[in-house]
Amino acid sequence: MTERSQLEDARQFAGADGLNRVVDRKRILVLCPHPLGVAAGQRLKFEQYYDDWRRQGWDVVTSPYMDMKLWRILHEPGHSLAMMIGALKGLVRRIGDMLRIHRYDLVYVFMYVTPVGTTLFERLTRKLSRRLVYDIEDNLLVGYGIKIDFPNPLLRLLKGPNKAKFLIGHADHVITSSPILNDVCRTINRRGACTYISSSVDTNRFVPVTSKMNGGVITIGWTGTFSTRVYLDQLRPVLQELAKRRVFRMRVIGNFDYSLEGMDLEVVRWTAEREVEDLQAIDIGLYPLPLVDWVGGKSGLKAIQYMAIGIPCVATAVGNTPSIIRAGENGMLVRSDDEWLEALEQLIDKPALRRKLGAQARRDAVAKYSTAAVAGDYRQVLSDVLALDSADHA
Repeated sequence: MTERSQLEDARQFAGADGLNRVVDRKRILVLCPHPLGVAAGQRLKFEQYYDDWRRQGWDVVTSPYMDMKLWRILHEPGHSLAMMIGALKGLVRRIGDMLRIHRYDLVYVFMYVTPVGTTLFERLTRKLSRRLVYDIEDNLLVGYGIKIDFPNPLLRLLKGPNKAKFLIGHADHVITSSPILNDVCRTINRRGACTYISSSVDTNRFVPVTSKMNGGVITIGWTGTFSTRVYLDQLRPVLQELAKRRVFRMRVIGNFDYSLEGMDLEVVRWTAEREVEDLQAIDIGLYPLPLVDWVGGKSGLKAIQYMAIGIPCVATAVGNTPSIIRAGENGMLVRSDDEWLEALEQLIDKPALRRKLGAQARRDAVAKYSTAAVAGDYRQVLSDVLALDSADHA
């Protein structure tokens, strides 16, 4: 979608209530890695607030680095030539963005401006922007602490620390994905202007179901992408041992093929259209994470998705998860293989416990992690940055 068509759509939306109003509308340019509507880190963070921003008087234009063609092959092996062409097209797109940045009241950068090269484009973005907000998901300032076999080299380049460090330091405001990461960014940002805004879901769409169509067999599930598959792999021995002790079905929702010997496994390809329905078929959600420093930047999105549909989540007690999940109240926290097994056995054996934890999880999701609960946090950041004068961000 072109810049002009995005602005026309925004203005039509702003007047959709039929009121004639004179509004001093402001313009915001969003520079992000992925096309709209496909990446959870964008869909379930800032993208879902565009309509709210438009109601607040913003005209929103989005410029992804990747087009859909590049996105579709990003997690597939091979396609080297197509990957190079896609990356070059992204660079050309960013050069065009540099030429139009001056027309916007605020530039909103998610993760990086470009995934490759030096901090040149990040520095240009800062210099040319009237006001700059930087939204960081994951702790890009440290290494993974765990080996991830990326199918394409570009994926590894996406996680370089230098671009993030520059943007954290020089943005007018930083939005972070966890309290731990927020504390770190506050020490780097020259203004100390950092706000933790949780991932969130539309709890009018992510809703529980009263009955499961699984023939009485408990379904344990996990949702994620290729880059997080390694965390699910950590549970292979646990799940295989559990299959020897209990009868259950395992559901993996993602953008990759998967195999897990010795159990009833269902692999579901993620689609936006079936996202909620596919999650609703799960009785127990899994959120395994490695016990490494990098996890301190994780937002806990998987846990929030499970909570919204009213099922108990079993999660590694690391990073942000203990602030979202209260063990024994709205989910379960574990740290070792033995604790994973014990928690999963309890939840399989005790339907009343599943219902109790799931009900409280749903209440917490609505109260703390719904779009209605979180929208005001974004509004406040945009309002604060808009109020800055030229001396504040020179």
